[in-house]
Amino acid sequence: MEPFIDKQLIKVITGQRRIGKSYILLQLSDVIKKSNSNANIIYIDKEQLAFSAIQNHLDLYEYVIKMSTGCTHNYLFVDEVQEITDFQLCLRSLLNENICDIYCTGSNAKILSGELATHLSGRYMEFQIHSLSYVEFLTFNRLSDSQESLTQYLTFGGMPYIHNLAMEPNIIFEYLRNVYSTILLKDVVAREAIRNVSFLENLVAYLVDNTGSLFSAQNISKYLKSQQVNIPTQTILNYLKALCNSFFIYKIQRAEVQGMKIFEIGEKYYFEDLGLHNAIRHFDFRRNINKLIENVICIDLLRHGYQVYIGKSDNKEIDFIASKDDHRIYIQAAYMLPDDATIQREFGNLLEIPDNYPKYVVTMDDLLSGGNYQGIRQISLRKFLLAEDKERL
Repeated sequence: MEPFIDKQLIKVITGQRRIGKSYILLQLSDVIKKSNSNANIIYIDKEQLAFSAIQNHLDLYEYVIKMSTGCTHNYLFVDEVQEITDFQLCLRSLLNENICDIYCTGSNAKILSGELATHLSGRYMEFQIHSLSYVEFLTFNRLSDSQESLTQYLTFGGMPYIHNLAMEPNIIFEYLRNVYSTILLKDVVAREAIRNVSFLENLVAYLVDNTGSLFSAQNISKYLKSQQVNIPTQTILNYLKALCNSFFIYKIQRAEVQGMKIFEIGEKYYFEDLGLHNAIRHFDFRRNINKLIENVICIDLLRHGYQVYIGKSDNKEIDFIASKDDHRIYIQAAYMLPDDATIQREFGNLLEIPDNYPKYVVTMDDLLSGGNYQGIRQISLRKFLLAEDKERL
């Protein structure tokens, strides 16, 4: 984000609640103060009672004008800007008047798809923050790379605060369940005016149980009707969108390998943070390991700036197609390759793709002899998560 300091663009940091956006703002303010001793930092945290009087765009504008100095070194930081009604009207005016350099955070994608996109098109930059990567998890918790560390990461996830807690499931999951409740109530139910909270919770539980499975709102609606629960398909779709807007889950669509035609049905959903995923239901590591591997690969690809799709090639499925700029990689995820049938299935789907982009089978077991099968690379999950350049593993 540093190249955009002092540029006439609003810098918007987005991501799930409690992911670390506030600390990114504080780090940016430190960078600015270090390079400019005359910087006037105006910091507004809408989660603090001290700023409760700032309710709408007029309150925000009045406060910024009062706190601004006559110099041109004013910097505005607004944490959880979506809590201020019509905030975009104030930001647009401040930008046009060149009063301050503007940075803000938001926990709901609507601030980009709706408010900001409508009023500030072409005049803002989005920087999405994800939960800690495996590398960051090791750093935060002072761990070395090992199979045990990877198991802890797959179990507890990458919410930054957990490094302050003892690495015990009952302690960490209790904290994460409270984070989940906050996300659900503040960023989904309240923000999206959800009425049927009980069904929303059941839908999240269903997504946990079916992580990485093809999803159909219509099929769920039919199943519910068979259980004497009448929930329209559109309501299910609306609730799913609300969960996506809060950055709690991500919708990954299917695409044809040849031509990249996007399919409108049969998507999959993955969770931003594995710890939250595991805290919602009774957690069984061995029973869930394949879901966890797929989920962690998907989020790691998104973290590295890839557009991610589920691949479809004739009647076969490729776990992930990841595209960035003019590059593409194909990935099959598997916990283990215990027999020839599994090896042929996981590698065979990739062998049938007639292009020269990198293709990997990512697993947690020992590598095959030579680390490949008919030219397709097998990569350990640890190595995949540690790699910064996914095209050069």
